[in-house]
Amino acid sequence: MSVYSVHPRLLLGKSGLRSEQWRSNRSRKGIMCVRTEEKSARVATVSNGDDSLVICRVLNGMWQTSGGWGRIDRDDAVEAMLRHADAGLTTFDMADHYGPAEDLYGIFINRVRRERPPELLEEIKGLTKWVPPPVKMTSDYVRENINLSRKRMDVAALDMLQFHWWDYSNPGYLDALKHLTDMKEEGKIRTLALTNFDTERLHIILENGIPIVSNQVQHSIVDMRPQQRMAELCQLTGVKLITYGTVMGGLLSEKFLDANVTIPFAGPPLNTPSLQKYKRMIDAWGGWNLFQVLLQTLKKVASKHGVSIPTVAVRYILDQSSVAGSMVGVRLGLAEHIQDTNAVFSLTLDEDDVNSIAEVSKKGRNLMELIGDCGDEYRRA
Repeated sequence: MSVYSVHPRLLLGKSGLRSEQWRSNRSRKGIMCVRTEEKSARVATVSNGDDSLVICRVLNGMWQTSGGWGRIDRDDAVEAMLRHADAGLTTFDMADHYGPAEDLYGIFINRVRRERPPELLEEIKGLTKWVPPPVKMTSDYVRENINLSRKRMDVAALDMLQFHWWDYSNPGYLDALKHLTDMKEEGKIRTLALTNFDTERLHIILENGIPIVSNQVQHSIVDMRPQQRMAELCQLTGVKLITYGTVMGGLLSEKFLDANVTIPFAGPPLNTPSLQKYKRMIDAWGGWNLFQVLLQTLKKVASKHGVSIPTVAVRYILDQSSVAGSMVGVRLGLAEHIQDTNAVFSLTLDEDDVNSIAEVSKKGRNLMELIGDCGDEYRRA
């Protein structure tokens, strides 16, 4: 079947759920929310002018499919994606360089078309990124790369294309974004966004009339840089933030509470790219001892509400200015945290919770002064 053909949405596969069975299962899991306010707590709209997209406020991050977290079995991964979608976690974030992520999404979305009712298909969103080398951005070059993602994901239009650029001294990013805007106007991209751009460049891009709906940036209780310059511009322009690193690869969890990772084999191993990356961020922020104080504070808040540390960590960032959604990495077919993730939507942090977390967060170094603005960690010599 052609990537651009219209797919039959109500066909049933061998293992397909009939619409009535799917609705019944989803209702038992508490996902089919009748009250409007309950549903609105799960979703956010990112928009610019006539462009808009409704996303789940907790996104399934697929960096973990790119290698370094364990071998991903294709069939197990797709089944796991279906379980997340059935549980109401319907937005998937990937990139052109995340190994098989876009291909997995293509298989998954076709399973949804065949085996799930139209209302679930309507809820599912696939967000991808394009991270090109800083070469000349011609229309043909841009189209070739975006069409490859469309083909791999098996969609006529990308729900969201998030653009990254390595070198600000090369102004080719504006050429690329203008070509991407043309593709959006042609219906091949629904919404245009950025990833890891700083405040200055976001302002330049908006001044050039590029209809950006969001900027995906690193943001956690440890890394509060987006709440400085970036959030102010977002408030003025309506651009939203989608955050990653929010649970710091799993470091913000009970697993690392009272753990000693400074002595080899004394604590949980830092054996994934994300754990290693965010451990370096902790070292820059204030070190392992201060991080333990943060985990102890988060554990008190979590116990008070009957949830986990990662649930509190995600809720805290979702409550920050201009944040539309936060990423939780998914190790598809290897590990799942669906229940903890869904608990985010019903959690309300009170003033004491927020103040106690903020007090520890502010004890760390000012990462804006140390590293720079959002995304600058990728552009330092």
